[in-house]
Amino acid sequence: MLSRRMLLLASPLLFCTPPLRAETTRRIVSVGGAVTEILYRLGRADEIVGVDSTSLYPADALKTKANVGYVRALGAEGVLSLNPSLVLASEGAGPPDALKLIEQAGVPIVRVPDQPSPAGIVKRVETIAQAVGATERGSALVKEIEAGFTRLAEARAGVGRATRTLFVLSLQNGRPLVGGQGTTADAMLSLAGATNVASSLNGWKPLSDEGLIAAAPEAIVMMNHGPGGAASDPFAYPAFAATPAAKSKRLVVMDSLYLLGFGPRTPDAARDLMAALHPDQVGQAKR
Repeated sequence: MLSRRMLLLASPLLFCTPPLRAETTRRIVSVGGAVTEILYRLGRADEIVGVDSTSLYPADALKTKANVGYVRALGAEGVLSLNPSLVLASEGAGPPDALKLIEQAGVPIVRVPDQPSPAGIVKRVETIAQAVGATERGSALVKEIEAGFTRLAEARAGVGRATRTLFVLSLQNGRPLVGGQGTTADAMLSLAGATNVASSLNGWKPLSDEGLIAAAPEAIVMMNHGPGGAASDPFAYPAFAATPAAKSKRLVVMDSLYLLGFGPRTPDAARDLMAALHPDQVGQAKR
């Protein structure tokens, strides 16, 4: 039993000590460039402790957060070392064994849909917003994105003739790896009102010199940093030099995450691509 004197001395401390918090701060590991971008837009940047190497926007993400590796080559040990309370991972994240180990360690993982479409982006935002308790901000972001796609559709209606376009993911000794049906590239070209000349292919496929010449693209689209590194000049290769795109020097190079991330900035990315592919048909409408 404490004496009366000891209780009197301790009483100020008892009344001044703040109550214990019912919940600790959330510690999020974000896996997927669009996932990270959405978390920042939802005001949850301070809760992120780790991101994957595709989290290129905003630039602050990789500069200030721990890098847990490539989205499809995660290590369970690296993720768990950050003591996360939640992992938000794009559906394409992996490998499955690493994610399983993380879950077995008691860390919940929320799989975020990655369908490359306007509806898919909305679903991404809603899934993430619900997971981090930001439904109000999520609803506002969804409205902003949907308004962007509405403006994009209005601009696309002004495209009278779709440009025949080839999306080149990478070049290996002059042989291109191109985006066929079911790829993010095909989805982006569709949003931009272009015709994908590789639509007879499924997925990412190499294209022969003969196939390239027969496809006769009027424009080539590449990312500034693809799987093979920085974008190179495709027209330096004979097969590309024989295409209509080479004659008019129509090469469009854009930021990788901006172009294929399918996050909140996608309406703007599609609008920019549309303007580059159809400069004489698309006016500079306000976004």
